[in-house]
Amino acid sequence: MIKNYFQLLRVPQWIKNGFVFVPIIFSKQIFNPDYFSLVLLAFVSFCFVSSAVYIINDIFDISLDKLHPVKKHRPIASGKISRNAGIVTAVILFLVVAGISSFLNIKFISALLIYVVLNITYSVWLKHIVIIDIMSIASGFMIRVLAGAFVISVYVSSWLILTTLFISLFLAIMKRRSELNLKISEDSSITRRVLSEYTVDFTEQMASISGAGVIICYALYSVSDRTIVNVKSENLVFTTIFVVFGIFRFMYLVYKKSKGENATEIMLTDWPMIINLILYVIVVLMIVYG
Repeated sequence: MIKNYFQLLRVPQWIKNGFVFVPIIFSKQIFNPDYFSLVLLAFVSFCFVSSAVYIINDIFDISLDKLHPVKKHRPIASGKISRNAGIVTAVILFLVVAGISSFLNIKFISALLIYVVLNITYSVWLKHIVIIDIMSIASGFMIRVLAGAFVISVYVSSWLILTTLFISLFLAIMKRRSELNLKISEDSSITRRVLSEYTVDFTEQMASISGAGVIICYALYSVSDRTIVNVKSENLVFTTIFVVFGIFRFMYLVYKKSKGENATEIMLTDWPMIINLILYVIVVLMIVYG
């Protein structure tokens, strides 16, 4: 039962909520205990809220998930956890988040509420609209970054926001690209109707544009005057190489290895990606705080 609820909450997906730590890292406040405790509460809030949203999505997609070769094993789709139990779990999670949020400022609470509304709307409607579906996913990541800045009232660079936008677009597009590789039946819309509106060439073109956007925006962020003044170093530009490798490696895994439907799984299982991420974090911390 514990394993079933672990899968229901999608605990490995909590890694995505790490985006709330971006502002505190680049504002040089990561070692400020007061700020760190606030961001940690923000992270926990997003973890519980995202799990509640996943449950709601699973409830809406029960019939479609049963047809999917992988999603049919999810707790609600497989019948391991009942629909009513899922609803109760989601309500409990929302109540816990409401309690945690009472310790945080109104700007963060507003961002959290927008995230919830956006994702529920996505589960019900937006995920069926071509292009809007991937834009909705990207918006969720941007909200996380802004919420991380709101909770400690720090400035977040426009270039950093644009980098977040493009990297989240890139991941969403690559997810669609990998889903197109999965031939479930003659009608690919059985498990995700919007897939009928995408083609392999179209998604690859969008992936190239968004991937280039990530690299360019991050590079411009690293050399901007405000960043150099804040970091007190021009060396952040050298971390661009890790971003370039990450984008290219992800494209390789999707195009050549037919992976990418679950970005979190790649981040947690592909050793070159893991090593690249660890090195990036270490080098950034050395430059920003060194």
